[in-house]
Amino acid sequence: MPLALLLSRIRLPPAAMASTRSASSARLVRASRAEANPVVREVKRESSVSFDISKPESPSVKRKRVKRELEENGEHPVKQVVPDIEDFRYDKTKALISSSKATPPLVKVEKKARVSAVIKENWEAVLRGIKNMRLSGQAPVDTKGCEKAGSLLPPKERRFAVLISTMMSSQTKDEVTHAAVERLSENGLLDPDAIVRTDEAMLANLIKPVGFYQRKAQFIKEASKICLERFGGDIPDSLNELLALRGVGPKMAHLVMSIAWKNTQGICVDTHVHRISNRLGWVFREGTKQKTTTPEQTRISLEKWLPKDEWEPINPLLVGFGQTICTPLRPKCDMCGINNLCPSAFKESSSPNPKQKKTRSP
Repeated sequence: MPLALLLSRIRLPPAAMASTRSASSARLVRASRAEANPVVREVKRESSVSFDISKPESPSVKRKRVKRELEENGEHPVKQVVPDIEDFRYDKTKALISSSKATPPLVKVEKKARVSAVIKENWEAVLRGIKNMRLSGQAPVDTKGCEKAGSLLPPKERRFAVLISTMMSSQTKDEVTHAAVERLSENGLLDPDAIVRTDEAMLANLIKPVGFYQRKAQFIKEASKICLERFGGDIPDSLNELLALRGVGPKMAHLVMSIAWKNTQGICVDTHVHRISNRLGWVFREGTKQKTTTPEQTRISLEKWLPKDEWEPINPLLVGFGQTICTPLRPKCDMCGINNLCPSAFKESSSPNPKQKKTRSP
């Protein structure tokens, strides 16, 4: 069947036929308009393919351009009363400059730094005053400190006694440590070979009531075995080898090096040195003006400025001072010869507050 005959037989619904006729008529109208007005057609063609990529003019540039045009025309621009929105933008540079004008915080920091500098300048006078107070030699460290261990023994045996005494001294008073060393000496146990052959429980019982005596007995046996196997019964002669022994920390290692080997490589900082150095304002945490929180921080801070010839004597000096006058609780500031130089003087209660007795009314 021919295509024309087939199309003539197809009948569309009235609505579809109407929409088709309307669409066709609309296209005819647009085409006739475009032909009648070729300028519009050309403009539309150009706008469909061209884009404006120029950067928009900023408000500040616009103000400058208008001002320049007015001046060229002999007119004077009217002063803007209401600030432009651009004036309210956050400018980080201006904010930093304006914040630097806030003098109160900076004044406080500078004042604190100056006070610290003054304290550092007076350290010789402070140290001299502490030495004068320690001339009596009545502190426990003067007669029962670790350096007194095995003082009558030959050098090799004495070094081992110093190591054992130092390992027991942690968190223990000098009197208690000294008594434990005496008991070991009486039982012939200030010798690495004898300690290795001794039962650990018996060793712990002998050094009791040293703090953590059971664990320390284990560490002492292990250290004695290492001294026998690697050092011929002597003790290590370097910081790294001493620190490799279980139960030996930086404080102990530096103390043993100073006492046993006469080789001071750092300051021995215990709880007394740590506390007093902070009270005197001698030490600060790295990069801050805050107190140190650990003995190791104190050691690092002290070693940065204290002359090396003071590294060895500073420990027994401050330990004895802390045992007699600058005590942990209720320091005796009224008896202290440097209370006029100490920034912490009289800031802690020198005596306990007596409890007031309640009296019954008659």
